[in-house]
Amino acid sequence: MRKSLLATIAFTAMTAMTAVSGLLSGAAQAADPIKVGAIISATGPASFLGDPEKKVLELYADRINKAGGVDGRQVQLTVYDDGGAADKAASFTKRLIESDGVDVIVGGTTTAATMAAVPLVERAGVPFISLAGAVVIVEPVKKWVFKTPHTDRMAAEKVMEDMKKRGLTKLALLSEDSGFGKSGREQTVAVAKERGIELVADETYGAKDTDVTAQLTKIKNTAAAQAVLVFGLGQGPAVVTKNYRQLGMSLPLYQSHGVASKEYIRLAGGAAEGVRLPAAGLVVAAQLPDSDPQKKVVTEFTKVYEDSFNSEVSTFAGHAYDGLMIALDAVKRAGGTDKAKLRDAIEQTKGYVGTGGTVTMSPKDHMGLTLDAFHMVEVRQGDWSLVK
Repeated sequence: MRKSLLATIAFTAMTAMTAVSGLLSGAAQAADPIKVGAIISATGPASFLGDPEKKVLELYADRINKAGGVDGRQVQLTVYDDGGAADKAASFTKRLIESDGVDVIVGGTTTAATMAAVPLVERAGVPFISLAGAVVIVEPVKKWVFKTPHTDRMAAEKVMEDMKKRGLTKLALLSEDSGFGKSGREQTVAVAKERGIELVADETYGAKDTDVTAQLTKIKNTAAAQAVLVFGLGQGPAVVTKNYRQLGMSLPLYQSHGVASKEYIRLAGGAAEGVRLPAAGLVVAAQLPDSDPQKKVVTEFTKVYEDSFNSEVSTFAGHAYDGLMIALDAVKRAGGTDKAKLRDAIEQTKGYVGTGGTVTMSPKDHMGLTLDAFHMVEVRQGDWSLVK
């Protein structure tokens, strides 16, 4: 009887210990961090895109953690700076997947960096939200790849839409010899045919060129040209803009969304006056009507960013914010970080109002923005002004 009683007590104690151990194990598992990886061009030729992206990812990961995390889980952010080099982007992507064991990757500042990472994330089955602009990133659709910025095709469409309103039908194109510039050129050529715009000049420049007067002189001597579109990012478009004014060119000058930052205006100086480009509502937050669903989001984001860094907000900062928020919202809806479920949840994003517009993704659309999410803006007196 005594032995039976002792056996029963021992069994009960063991069962209790097992249960407690299971609870502790479950609590530890529930408290595992959400591992977010990022490859960003925080330095190098694309740094005025990547630097604000890095700052935003770090800022909001910290803010979210201080507020209790996501469903009680902290965000563990790992950022690598690829310096704008595609080979480094590929190397860091591999490290994020194989060594850091991330659940999702947000980043790829440039198209070249993004496309270097794409085959790696596709093979490994890791959700990847790019911050780069080219349409090739999401068209054709790739199972594990998404993006937050508007595409180069949309930029070309918005520019030509504005040209038509101004009665302009003949365009000179100057594109950068980079992943973004090459894709932008390709999309501009295609959209021009669709929109009845005649391409009367087609020139290129190098991302590191310090003078583009030779190409611009050819365009200046093209009598049929009625407007000029520059497709590039980083410092190159500012160089083009300065050279443009130095040559006394007065045709309407358009840039792409690759320069939607006050840094472009600062670099180009007074030469930027009158330049038009398509951009997210973020750069003209105060000018948006109160009825715009974006206004509250972009106004609050602008305040947080500018208070935190004492510098003016850019659309590139917004791309990073949207990427992180979409990823973490998907974690909540997926009920965790199972990669397949997380991928599906990102693809099922609907009605997310971000800095780039209202995002509704689908199996056929891994960006989720429409042309209405773009605004045409013009540089007036050293600032962005909404073109109405």
